[in-house]
Amino acid sequence: MNSSNANALLALGTALRQAGYRFMTVTPSTHRRINNRPGNERAHDLRGVFGWSRPFDRDLLPASVLALMVDAGVLEEKEGGLRSLVRVSTLDDMLLFHSAWPTRDDDSVFFGPDTYRFVTAMRRGFAFVGAGPVRAVDIGCGGGAGALTIARAFPHADVIGADINPKALELAMVNGRLNGAANFALAQSDLFDGLQGDFDLVVSNPPFVVDPDALRYRHGGGERGAELSRRIVEQSLGRLRRGGSLMLYTGVALSGPGDHFLESLRPTLAAQCDTWTYQELDPDIFGGQLGEPGYEDVERIAAVWLHAVKR
Repeated sequence: MNSSNANALLALGTALRQAGYRFMTVTPSTHRRINNRPGNERAHDLRGVFGWSRPFDRDLLPASVLALMVDAGVLEEKEGGLRSLVRVSTLDDMLLFHSAWPTRDDDSVFFGPDTYRFVTAMRRGFAFVGAGPVRAVDIGCGGGAGALTIARAFPHADVIGADINPKALELAMVNGRLNGAANFALAQSDLFDGLQGDFDLVVSNPPFVVDPDALRYRHGGGERGAELSRRIVEQSLGRLRRGGSLMLYTGVALSGPGDHFLESLRPTLAAQCDTWTYQELDPDIFGGQLGEPGYEDVERIAAVWLHAVKR
């Protein structure tokens, strides 16, 4: 995305805000069900175009909006009609660009119910960080929801959104400008590899699904999808300043009463942290995933939250 594309996308976001656009993004399975209802084959309004990712006719949108989509490189024309290559979701008063549904490409930028849970849990954690961080990072920031939430809550902090995916960083840059975050910077990095220095706050909402195609935005690696989350915990504790906080939202595939992810981390947390808390936020998410390869012995996927304070 060049500067002209980014400026056009920013102008598109501004136009949507002025039009009163709002859209809460649902799970992929719910999205599919809603779009399969009779009458939802094509978009009839802005939410249909930029939220539900439905094809639409050229005369549905003002010529000025179509021109911005062309200039931003986010308008696709197929035999069935036009289609937006981006979605726009509402998070409080923010509008955030991310990838259109369905997200099939390796460089897709995901946003969904997990994003809302992540941000909600993170905000609760802010009550335990005193005056707030001086330097914070969101590892695997995607479109920037977590990093922007920190930047807006703590305007004195230097906040970095880090991601291995250049497309995510491009959208996060536009999202930062669209939502007026002046203390928000971006870095291309594989976890901490491209980052210098230490932090007072590390947050992350990484991929945790076992994906046969190993798509970067979905695949959490081995350990039934928990490998990436475990690596983030271990590396974060090595880069946190004394008294700094790690806040991790992830999903854990569970079979039986034990939690293999928690037990694998317990010695590390006990050795390096003054305090830490771990809880299930939702006992059963992405139930449809249980029919996929790699989940043959899994009973449920739980959304979990870890808040650890470095000793």
